[in-house]
Amino acid sequence: MNLATLITLFASLPLAPNVPVKTTRGSMVAIEKSIDSQIQRINVEDPLFLIGPTRGMYVNGFGAVFSSEVNLVANAGISPFRPAYTKEELAKLHEKKQQRAAQLKQHMRDMLVNAVWALETLPPDDNVVLGVSILYFSWEDSSGLPRQIVMKAQRRALLTAPRSDTAAIESAIHTEEY
Repeated sequence: MNLATLITLFASLPLAPNVPVKTTRGSMVAIEKSIDSQIQRINVEDPLFLIGPTRGMYVNGFGAVFSSEVNLVANAGISPFRPAYTKEELAKLHEKKQQRAAQLKQHMRDMLVNAVWALETLPPDDNVVLGVSILYFSWEDSSGLPRQIVMKAQRRALLTAPRSDTAAIESAIHTEEY
């Protein structure tokens, strides 16, 4: 092998090794279960209804994404035992869902911070996203209520913010409602 071939060979090698991320499926499952548990404990006497288990995935170069779906009021369905709601009941249900949406947002911030700290092997420049879709029935008034709440933060920004500094945590988390 001549010098020119060796130079060409070494020039084609990456300067830094491509180290795979060590975020395991096991760590993602632990966070999924933690999010489910925290959602169910938001209001123990009158819990939110988790439609299905939280799902998480790692997107290489972006970060960890978790999604869940809830009904803000577990017993808000129509059934043979409750065939319809009165206008007053619908207004109370709407008000209750407004309160619950605000509670959910507060708890989602904590869930996001906990996920960031739990994902120890996630690169610091990666993001952690928590999205919750909210179920509404066709017969209820969902005006002014979010259908989805999505919170995103760069891991480094939350790791460097003191956990007791709510203003720093708030500024590190980007929240959108749809």
